[in-house]
Amino acid sequence: MIKTWMLDELAHAGPEHLDPEFIAGYDRKQGWPDPADDIAAFRAHGLGSESTIVDLAAGTGQFARAAAREFGRVVAVDVSPAMVEHLSTQGLEVVRAGFLSYEHQGQPVDGVFTRNALHQLPDFFKALALQRIAGMLRPGGVLRVRDLIYDLAPAEVEAAFEGWFAGAADDPAAGYTAQDYAEHIRTEFSTYRWLFEPMLTAAGFDIVDVSYERRLYGAYACVKL
Repeated sequence: MIKTWMLDELAHAGPEHLDPEFIAGYDRKQGWPDPADDIAAFRAHGLGSESTIVDLAAGTGQFARAAAREFGRVVAVDVSPAMVEHLSTQGLEVVRAGFLSYEHQGQPVDGVFTRNALHQLPDFFKALALQRIAGMLRPGGVLRVRDLIYDLAPAEVEAAFEGWFAGAADDPAAGYTAQDYAEHIRTEFSTYRWLFEPMLTAAGFDIVDVSYERRLYGAYACVKL
């Protein structure tokens, strides 16, 4: 049953993620992030060749492809039809769905990974998404999150953003520009660390490892209690 109050995730996915031409250059713009640290984070908590991992908002499948070589089952989930079409060429198990609509088939999963996607949801729905993720994980299962999250007080935001913009790429094909960052801040829903972490706790997670880059980009490993 479709709930009339539920967010349309496709409408909030970011128009660029629906564009096959943008997707063709997506990994280059992202800087080809190495999934090795994320694989290691799951392995550090005992996940291995018999484990099931769900990659929510899998994008082009860079993590999912690497994870499929390490773990027993990997499900790549994305709400974008263009991303799903691309993922379907990668030899992966693919489901078209979002944080608020994915229904896992099978036993509770051992791990969930998501990168650069929770910020597409307003905080009200972000909290619901985290609760749904906890619901698909077994006790002791691991959530790995990487995202733009602000480890700042409101009074620090302006100075931090100025420094962020100063280090941005000049070429939009090669990386994110200052204009890209400004558009993200205006139109998407990155939250403060001091709001995000209570959401994780309320969803039933123990935060076991946190690191931040430039106080703007967080990486979390969380265990379901």
